[in-house]
Amino acid sequence: MPENIVEQIVKKFQTNKSLYIGEELTIAEHMIQAAMLAEKNNSTDQLICSSLLHDFGHFIIQDPDLLVTKYLDGKHENVGYDFLNNYFNPEITEPIKLHVQAKRYLCRDNTYYNLLSNASKISLKLQGGKMTEDETKKFTSLKFHRDAITLRRYDDAGKKPSIKMKKIEEYKDLLTVQLMN
Repeated sequence: MPENIVEQIVKKFQTNKSLYIGEELTIAEHMIQAAMLAEKNNSTDQLICSSLLHDFGHFIIQDPDLLVTKYLDGKHENVGYDFLNNYFNPEITEPIKLHVQAKRYLCRDNTYYNLLSNASKISLKLQGGKMTEDETKKFTSLKFHRDAITLRRYDDAGKKPSIKMKKIEEYKDLLTVQLMN
């Protein structure tokens, strides 16, 4: 039964052709690029898997573009986490849940903030803006905050249109191996 989830995930990647909100590539291409960056940087298999699935919540949310036009945060990180947590270990799902908080944390540095795409700056406002000191203390006390920060950097860099992309099918074995027993 759990192996079936890999087929469901692959199918979502194959069939969802929605552009990533405000970007020039699809959500699927963006997530694959993030995973490719994790691989290129010799990340763990768990962090590669997190990078591949970090925006999976956008595949579940009904019309994420509409939420943005209404200035609402769909909390895609929680939606994805809630779904994926049934099949994958915390080493994979926790960085996914925390990757928006990682953006808010990193945005305390104006140099980082200025590197964000316009779409990311808009979503930052919807997601609560830069972290306060109290939020920072809480975030940095979490077990997977460092992985979430690394994932966030792959997320930010994985937005290049028209690069040579791997196919989602190339990640089936990785996803299968990472399933909870």
